[in-house]
Amino acid sequence: MAELQINGKQQNELCGYGVDFSYDKDTIEAGVRKVAVSLVGSGVTSFCPTLVTSPNDSYHTILPRMPRRIEGGAGILGVHAEGPFINPQKKGAHPANCIQTIDNGMETLRSTYGELDRIKIITLAPEQVSDANVIDELVRAGITVSLGHSMASLSDGERAVRHGATLITHLFNAMLPFHHRDPGLVGLLTSDQIPPGRIVYFGIIADGVHTHSAALRIAYRTHPDGLILVTDAISALGLEDGIHHIGQLPLEVKQGRAFIAGTDTLCGSIAPMDECVRIFQRATGCSKVFAIEAATLHPARCLGIEREKGTLDFGSDADFIVLNDDLQVLSTWIAGERVYKSSN
Repeated sequence: MAELQINGKQQNELCGYGVDFSYDKDTIEAGVRKVAVSLVGSGVTSFCPTLVTSPNDSYHTILPRMPRRIEGGAGILGVHAEGPFINPQKKGAHPANCIQTIDNGMETLRSTYGELDRIKIITLAPEQVSDANVIDELVRAGITVSLGHSMASLSDGERAVRHGATLITHLFNAMLPFHHRDPGLVGLLTSDQIPPGRIVYFGIIADGVHTHSAALRIAYRTHPDGLILVTDAISALGLEDGIHHIGQLPLEVKQGRAFIAGTDTLCGSIAPMDECVRIFQRATGCSKVFAIEAATLHPARCLGIEREKGTLDFGSDADFIVLNDDLQVLSTWIAGERVYKSSN
């Protein structure tokens, strides 16, 4: 399975299993390695380490040191930069003081991130972009442009798609709710303004918390070809109930949910990918094959890597998982080698 969004909160935090890069940047490589090795237990064979809105100097330090490959762990597809070009009104747990607009095209992007060669996905709010031609330039550079953390109207979203955007970040979350006069980014699922042959993909969090089962069914029945399961997992993934001081953000894990401590504000998922697959399959009644494809073939197609990932066709990478009838992971294989075996 391919995970396009396993992300952090606060300034530099790449998340999962208690990994925190917010303060000690010397642990970036070791932290990514820990996450990569841990993810195979939930059937993830490749992933996009995700950085949320951060100061420029954090990107300049972290991105060049992001490993390209981890021995014995899930493969790294490239970084998902979730911000900083988002709408402050839909910032979620992103730090408001680091949010930016793209006022000077690619020069703004290079000033913010430094070199772009480690980035595979950029989440941005289309209304934060003064010239949509920058989306075309990002696509030509091999970067998937995703729309999210946004107050965009449907027409804003359609314009971004015409310029090459092909993904929506965690559908329904951190965007305008569906409205019958202007459905916002959600309306892209049925828009008649999408260029011929183009599929708009969308990540959706099926953790049983962020997205109601009825909303999962609506998304599935409306636009199944574009549906991609993501966890949006934070650094509390794999941790027990209680308070965890991770970066500057104190998190409280309660009964499988992660909150900003002392509030009822959700701040990310703590459900692993295999659990999201099972929740989604039960909620929608889709076939087991479709549920698995939503976490394998669909993300690969979205990134344009379906010849190597997401299938077992001749010539593809030998990345696969073995599941039982209940979609529990029995073993995980990467490049034809077993990297995980269940003890059950």
